[in-house]
Amino acid sequence: MNSLITSSLAAGVLSCALMTDANAGIRQYSADVHNSSWQLSDNSRLQCTLSHQIPNYGEARFYAKANRKLNMEFELDMMLLPDNYSLAELRSVAPSWQPGRGGRKLTNMQLHKHFNPSLPKKVAWTMLSELEQGMNPTFYYNDWYSEQDKISVGLSTARFKKAYQEFVGCVGNLLHYSFEDIAYTVLNYQSSSDKFTKASQKRIDMIREYLSLDPNLELVLIDAYSDSYGGRWSNLKLSEKRAAKIRDYFVKNGIDASRIEAKGYGEKRHVASNDTTLGRGKNRRVVIQMQQP
Repeated sequence: MNSLITSSLAAGVLSCALMTDANAGIRQYSADVHNSSWQLSDNSRLQCTLSHQIPNYGEARFYAKANRKLNMEFELDMMLLPDNYSLAELRSVAPSWQPGRGGRKLTNMQLHKHFNPSLPKKVAWTMLSELEQGMNPTFYYNDWYSEQDKISVGLSTARFKKAYQEFVGCVGNLLHYSFEDIAYTVLNYQSSSDKFTKASQKRIDMIREYLSLDPNLELVLIDAYSDSYGGRWSNLKLSEKRAAKIRDYFVKNGIDASRIEAKGYGEKRHVASNDTTLGRGKNRRVVIQMQQP
């Protein structure tokens, strides 16, 4: 009987030792209650970014950009980038003060050599939902310098809710179009006029709004053309007038004039035949191109 008890105690001690050794190989990174911070680092109609500092590791970021469809991504900005290709498991983990609460696996995240890992919209929203419910999304992966060591990276719920509410409000106010949607735009005019068609007026209003929100755009090129109806000289002057009118429209709405170049080309560079009403309508156009740094 005594030998059985001794054996059981020895097994228990060995089990505890193994658990201790296993835990010793895990490096854990997460913010505690005192140093946890969440902030809305970008708050505009072009981009919203919710960021969370992870001490001695890097930064977790959720961000959404102006787009026709609601988009979202998560990025783990590491101070030390991956040195090989592997997978990290993402789990939703209960906080330490709720030990009986169950967790679950959310997904696997690919780790690419020398790149910050990221996750798409659906998983990003799921992570935010888990945080809102008091859970800690946590990544687990093998250290690429020591295969025996494990790394866990957790997101803290402390000070999350207020910043999250601000982030959701920002996302709801994003523009419903992106830079790519308007970077190259062709506007058309009514016949013998410098007035836009209804569709083109709507388009230029979108460009004006985007320009007012993004001061980093380097250059806006405005090239105006006419059809061949009428004399060449009058068509050249009409195209110059159209280009100048658009330039003035942007400047009056607060866009720096140094960012805009406007030229009229008259009947040059037709894109359709001038023998038809439809073709002439296509030639009466202004092309607006915008360039990012």
